[in-house]
Amino acid sequence: MDRHTTYNRSFLILSMLLLVFFFVNISLGSVSIPNSELINALLGSSDNTAWHHIIIGYRLPKAFTAIIVGAGLGVSGLMMQTLFRNPLAGPFVLGITSGASLGVALATMGASLFGGVLAGVLISKWSLVVAATLGSFLVLLAVLMVSIKVRDTMAILIIGLMFASITAAVVSVLSYFSSAEVLQQYVFWGFGSLGNLSWNELWVLFVIFLSGILLSLTSIKMLNTLLLGENYAKSLGLNMKRSRLIIIAATSLLAGTITAFAGPIAFIGLAIPHITRQVFNTSNHKILLPAVFLFGAIIMLICDSIAQLPNSDYTLPINAITSLVGAPIVIWLLVRKRKMMF
Repeated sequence: MDRHTTYNRSFLILSMLLLVFFFVNISLGSVSIPNSELINALLGSSDNTAWHHIIIGYRLPKAFTAIIVGAGLGVSGLMMQTLFRNPLAGPFVLGITSGASLGVALATMGASLFGGVLAGVLISKWSLVVAATLGSFLVLLAVLMVSIKVRDTMAILIIGLMFASITAAVVSVLSYFSSAEVLQQYVFWGFGSLGNLSWNELWVLFVIFLSGILLSLTSIKMLNTLLLGENYAKSLGLNMKRSRLIIIAATSLLAGTITAFAGPIAFIGLAIPHITRQVFNTSNHKILLPAVFLFGAIIMLICDSIAQLPNSDYTLPINAITSLVGAPIVIWLLVRKRKMMF
């Protein structure tokens, strides 16, 4: 069997697994719903209004959000690791996630200074999304300006980490002067959540996510060339400045928007590319990028299913579950393979 046939079979298996875990995800929750009623609700023929609302109004958008979050963060992590030639790179290295966190901190903790009704307006759901988007956009703008001036890619990595440190310091100062209630709201946002999006919000997230994915698809040839090293890539005629801008822009669209709508989700962007490389045993982004897309979506669905604690009223923080489930998998794969693919 040739490698092309093996890849096609692997993609078929991953696509089937994605469908399986998608239906598993929407079938689980605090309310036990028979599978027959689940199918009826999806077909629009359910007679139980309450079950129909739970499935269509809550579980279905939550499952689609999990797919978008897992796929988007996985793809952005893959691009960052290739751009910086660093296995520890992820969507967070440019300070985009930290910028979103700073925006939310300013919205929540800044709003507490006004009090009363005005504070309630400032910290509404859409206000948090807008604040997180603006925060990540401002950090992105700063990084893009630096990338135009700086020729060394590693310097951009270090500067991105410095921006993250600055924003974390500002959040710490704001936290010190904030009340317990405001801090609690910020902490809850930091846990990450997939179940807070309505269909309208999900459509906004999907459109921006699709733009980031399309931009990343145009970067496949650039990413493969970067694997050879910057100097060799330049000798092949690759415009490094333009390539960096496209890759950073795609990552920012994906990671920034996902963080704004779902909160900072740990592990996925860092570890999914490593898991995919170990399984597919290739560094070709024409194979890796769709594989990371599928792996990220599947693992996010699994983590969300575990976080729901089926038949229980409790829901665990998705951030904790992604790390608890994913980190042992990465450790096991690396020990089994005895080396890191890159």
